[in-house]
Amino acid sequence: MKYGEIRFFAVWISSDSRQSNFSYMDIGEDIGVPEDFTTTEMVSGMWWRHLVSGGIAGAVSRTCTAPLDRIKVYLQVHGTRHCKIMSCFRYMLREGGLTSLWRGNGINVLKIGPESALKFMAYEQIKRAIKADDVRELELYERFMAGSLAGGISQSAIYPLEVLKTRFALRKTGEFSGLLDAMKKIYKQGGLKAFYRGYIPNLIGILPYAGIDLAVYETLKNRYLRTHNKNEQPPFWILLLCGTASSTAGQVCSYPLALVRTRLQANIALDKSADTMVGVFKDIVRKEGIRGLYRGLTPNFLKVAPAVSISYMVYENIRRLLGVNMT
Repeated sequence: MKYGEIRFFAVWISSDSRQSNFSYMDIGEDIGVPEDFTTTEMVSGMWWRHLVSGGIAGAVSRTCTAPLDRIKVYLQVHGTRHCKIMSCFRYMLREGGLTSLWRGNGINVLKIGPESALKFMAYEQIKRAIKADDVRELELYERFMAGSLAGGISQSAIYPLEVLKTRFALRKTGEFSGLLDAMKKIYKQGGLKAFYRGYIPNLIGILPYAGIDLAVYETLKNRYLRTHNKNEQPPFWILLLCGTASSTAGQVCSYPLALVRTRLQANIALDKSADTMVGVFKDIVRKEGIRGLYRGLTPNFLKVAPAVSISYMVYENIRRLLGVNMT
């Protein structure tokens, strides 16, 4: 599920098409509406170069901000009013040393490729089904529907990797000897369904995130155009601000579902009544109040600025190497 993602939009008008192309810079989560490519880019095969550039940029940015991501996951599962970011950071260093801050990052990077490819292919097929023989552009609600369905399909396929990523991020030194050992132990613990714990809140969370993200972005962009009486695309920095605001709004609204998903993935509930989505919600609110549903949100926000900056720099350099021209 794509929580914590900041969609970093690079929008331009191609010389032979009036369609807008949306490319986002990944910061570790992918639940937004997929990219839209122009007809020219689809025919020329340029789309795959954008996906490769974005994938490499995402891998680098996730790796650079992995310590903050692990702290977020730890706070989501073990966080209390007395557990703060720095105390969590010091505990991780004591327990496993400096390299332990990157636990779970390998799987987080590994899932970029299959997830992006599946989401893109599903999105294109769903858009074609909606438009049929019509050449018109999709309406806002149609893009939301297509993006949400594509996100659900891709997440369903790679969800076991999400569970593995969480379990690796939370593991203690020596708990797993490797990926296969982790898979065997998780399967022995709960069978095949153990790899889909938290799947329902994960799937539900796609709808508010993608819907709010897309709606807020389009609203802010259109308001700017109306205010300035412009027909062309807004400046790049305006699009960046719109994308940041929309993703933040979507993230805040869907974050409780992300937290519940992570706690279910961790599978450490001692109380059987807190072993379901509703049970976890009630348990968190009873013990920590509403604020408990937002544990780990601060490190999630802290990684946005460095992740976006790193993603942008890597993306720009990789796309130039691959011969992707943006006008």
